[in-house]
Amino acid sequence: MSSSTAANQVRASHILIKHQGSRRKASWKDPEGRVISNTTRDTAVSQLKALRDDIVLGKVKFDEVASRYSDCSSAKRGGDLGPFGRGQMQKPFEDATYSIKVGEISDIVDTDSGVHIIMRTG
Repeated sequence: MSSSTAANQVRASHILIKHQGSRRKASWKDPEGRVISNTTRDTAVSQLKALRDDIVLGKVKFDEVASRYSDCSSAKRGGDLGPFGRGQMQKPFEDATYSIKVGEISDIVDTDSGVHIIMRTG
């Protein structure tokens, strides 16, 4: 990888909550998709906002919340997605990640996968 490619990359962790409108209604913690299929987007957003508030207030750590609540398989890494560049993630996710500073946590981000909060780590 060239240094210019590495320089254009970011690193992020995220928490994904899937819902009825998610393109894939199953996850590591809900393999049959029973809970996801009965979760509205509004419910998912409410849950994610509450989790974000607890993280921002310092009540819990981002990686611990991700490990427990995220519907993404990155949960086993505390939500860490590793480094990525432009064009590798869904556009709303990419735009949100590039728009925040290292250490910041995004507001709710909607993608075809569900709703996310993102913490930029690099």
